[in-house]
Amino acid sequence: MEIYVIRHTQVDVKSGTCYGQSEVALKSSFKEEAQRIKSELNVDFDIVFVSPFSRCTLLAEELGYSKYNKDKRLCELNFGQWELKEWANINVSEIDKWSKDIVNLRLPDGENLNDLYNRVSDFMNELIKKDYEKVLIITHAGVIRCLWAYLLEFPLKNLFRIPVDFGEIFSFSISKNKEMINIIRKS
Repeated sequence: MEIYVIRHTQVDVKSGTCYGQSEVALKSSFKEEAQRIKSELNVDFDIVFVSPFSRCTLLAEELGYSKYNKDKRLCELNFGQWELKEWANINVSEIDKWSKDIVNLRLPDGENLNDLYNRVSDFMNELIKKDYEKVLIITHAGVIRCLWAYLLEFPLKNLFRIPVDFGEIFSFSISKNKEMINIIRKS
């Protein structure tokens, strides 16, 4: 199975704002960013999966995929009470505590990285059992980082060492027994 994964385009959120599972607007450059992505995707997909947030569904539609499957397991990390707060306005000691154990420490009314990884790996374990040849996933940076961890089996504590840009595309081939064949970062 060949799987293409795209991070949504740039969001119109004040720099330094914590957001994950919040609806946020897209930048005015959305159509241009989507056009660039579309020009790099010359693939007929058997199925398209998206995070249910509008920053992902709008991209799917702009790319010409009116039929797509929303899957909550592809949602970004839930930052709970920190959602839409500026990082500078979150208690520094809370951020320090969380950053020391981001994998296990669940945010107030939110998730930890284990929660996110478990959602993503559940999605992937289900997906690779299917007989699709080409799949498109439109999602978020945290989910994409968890996909990398799933594929390469590296520790979750190292997730943020992987840069994932807005509108970035990568593809990989994987077999039903989770034997990875190829990974390509496109943009």
